[in-house]
Amino acid sequence: MTASDIDRLQGNRMTEAEAKSFLRERGTGVLSLAAGDEAYGVPISAGYDGESTLYFAFVGFGEKSRKTAFAERTERASFVVYEATTPADWRSVVVEGAVSEVERANRSAAMDALEDNAWYPSLFSEADPMEKLRIWALEIDSVSGLRGADAR
Repeated sequence: MTASDIDRLQGNRMTEAEAKSFLRERGTGVLSLAAGDEAYGVPISAGYDGESTLYFAFVGFGEKSRKTAFAERTERASFVVYEATTPADWRSVVVEGAVSEVERANRSAAMDALEDNAWYPSLFSEADPMEKLRIWALEIDSVSGLRGADAR
């Protein structure tokens, strides 16, 4: 492998605006939470408000989900969004910040962001009750992105 090949694989830094644009357009990623010395990463949909907050909807299926248990004990979380089509055509963004539950009375901004750019699989029908829905927010205090040499 040549130095040129290595440079193509290492990627180029995205501007903050490029990273935030990619974050908005993807709608899914991996949320990483930590409880003490135990980590938990989960693929999840996210709504981005376009400024400083990501929102996640946790749908409860039992007494307490693993996601909720970890989120309640996590002080600082990370969220990774990525796309890769070839070794030189790829993009990734990492966001870090404090995570907290959004109270029911303050959900309107969260619901707007989730409706605007989160992606939902067909796992749930629209008829499913959402009474155990809990909304969590990640307040972004750092965002960084890289892209391959051929990425747009």
